[in-house]
Amino acid sequence: MKIIIASHNEHKIKEFIPLLEPFGFEVTSLLELNDHQEIIEDGDTFEANALIKAKSIAEKYQAYALADDSGLVVPAIGNEPGIYSARYSGEPKDDHRNNLKLLERMTGLEGDQRKAHFVSHLVVYAPNGDYLSVEGKAEGQILEALQGDEGFGYDPLFYYPPAKQTFAQMPLDEKNKVSHRRRAIDQLQQSLPTWLEGVQDETTGS
Repeated sequence: MKIIIASHNEHKIKEFIPLLEPFGFEVTSLLELNDHQEIIEDGDTFEANALIKAKSIAEKYQAYALADDSGLVVPAIGNEPGIYSARYSGEPKDDHRNNLKLLERMTGLEGDQRKAHFVSHLVVYAPNGDYLSVEGKAEGQILEALQGDEGFGYDPLFYYPPAKQTFAQMPLDEKNKVSHRRRAIDQLQQSLPTWLEGVQDETTGS
């Protein structure tokens, strides 16, 4: 079985390969396929956008496809930046500018109003149209100033209480154990065997 990781992000690809190979998949990616087709992600949720990407690639190559969509959600400001996390401050996407916009939007907010969570939604799409959807979250709060030089995106503003530091202050291997993507991957590992069995039974007619 071939599965295509619908990403050009080397870090994501490296993270997903060892997860998928034990299930008998021959793993490749859009990066390896040199496929730079732009997929219009016009869904209104993380799940919808991950599904759009996975379905598009699965149908194009008649293979399994894995896609993810992730971002930061701050309930006190209408769940911004949400699905627009990467380009919150406009084009071209710029992490520092996004952080400054978020700080400005949250001016004057205190205590529980600064609560936030990262979301990662993963979708595996089968050639027959079945799909598996899972989600992971990491809960924290938004600081009033950037702290830390590790990570990317909103990590310097995202304070993770169990570690008593921001994601950008945590060593990468420590952050990866508790991140939203790690939790989504854990969900996927638990659900994938049973789902695959059902897909294959359906395909063979057994």
